[in-house]
Amino acid sequence: MTSTATDYRLPLTPDYDAWPIEVWPARVSHDERVLELHWQDGRVSHYHSVWLRENAADESTVNPATRERILDLSSLGGWPTISAARLDDHGALSVTFAPENRTLHFHPGWLRANDYSNLEQPDAPLVPVTTWTGKDMAEPISLDASGWLSHTDTHTKDDPQFEALLESALKAVLGHGLVRLRNLPTEPGTLARIAERIGPMRDTNFGTLFDVKAKPDPDSNAYTSIALPFHVDLPTREYQPGLQFLHCLENSVEGGQAVMADGFAIAETLRDEHPEAFATLTRVHWCYANTAKVTDYVWFDPMIKLDDRGRLVEVRIADFLRGPLMAPFDDIEPAYDALMQLQRMLKEPRFAQRFTYHPGDLVIFDNRRLLHARDAFEGSSGRRWLQGCYMERDEIRSRLRMLWRAERQRRVEAFDQSHQEAVVEQ
Repeated sequence: MTSTATDYRLPLTPDYDAWPIEVWPARVSHDERVLELHWQDGRVSHYHSVWLRENAADESTVNPATRERILDLSSLGGWPTISAARLDDHGALSVTFAPENRTLHFHPGWLRANDYSNLEQPDAPLVPVTTWTGKDMAEPISLDASGWLSHTDTHTKDDPQFEALLESALKAVLGHGLVRLRNLPTEPGTLARIAERIGPMRDTNFGTLFDVKAKPDPDSNAYTSIALPFHVDLPTREYQPGLQFLHCLENSVEGGQAVMADGFAIAETLRDEHPEAFATLTRVHWCYANTAKVTDYVWFDPMIKLDDRGRLVEVRIADFLRGPLMAPFDDIEPAYDALMQLQRMLKEPRFAQRFTYHPGDLVIFDNRRLLHARDAFEGSSGRRWLQGCYMERDEIRSRLRMLWRAERQRRVEAFDQSHQEAVVEQ
């Protein structure tokens, strides 16, 4: 069969993403339950029949309007097996499944991108996590954002300059836990315009946007001029905010330096140097409480949380937001011993990164990883005004995936026509 490039069509995929074809399939073989796909670069992929059937893109499997799955595997009348498979004239994979006797088609770029048989780490992070100390990184990764908002609110997310800067910023937050954008406007509300280009902000009892400055009758130590020790925000919630944004509008006070530390680096050092204390802090559930005048938030969780592989997920460190420890009697002294070991480590200069907020600076950091603190400042020496908001980690991961999807789409659209014709003619 021959075809022209203009009527050349690859199969749909079960998602809205774009999947460039950088390597084409060469041949296919199968038994009833496993399909073996050989690629032109020598790679060999294996796919189970049941996996292929569930991940087809036809209207019996996904709703074409939403790309959400509608297939119920148990309704097929038996285990889906492969009765035939071949590479069609366009280079796509065609598979006939029993007991349905249904032939379905698979996009080779999508198959290659979702080749689970060659994955080394199925749940690898989007960006490798790099822990650091103040000696490794004296200041936050900083990006010049001047002119980023110069197109006003009609500015689109598809602008290449915007996308390049945003990608760099999001990768810094995912990899190192924080980034600093410099030379932004200093008008109140600028933060909302920036945050909304990443994802929805998270509302809390402090509001969607909150102002960090000394004020009378404060409901948080942050709204005073006193020094703040290392902490994460809102550990009193079942799910503490994943990200925090702090945008400097004014800063002319004496003192008030920002201090940051990588909570993951501290936890890893504790694991290496004091393994018993580390184990205790991953096991004992501490009480975190914010019993303010009009709200009463309380949550119990370990101070250091790991996933099922022992990898760090989050830290909940905030001495001024801990309530009475309510743990089994025999855990009390070991828990406090481990806490004091951690507290001593937090005072070690090797972990701290110190910098001064300048008007127009915006720092975005992972609130479930980074610890932030503040030196005391002299309130009468000037004005210090930061505007802040919260967001979830999910939003920056989604936004980064969308940036990468747009880049893949551009590569698909730029696919060389002569190469398409050559493949079709094979």
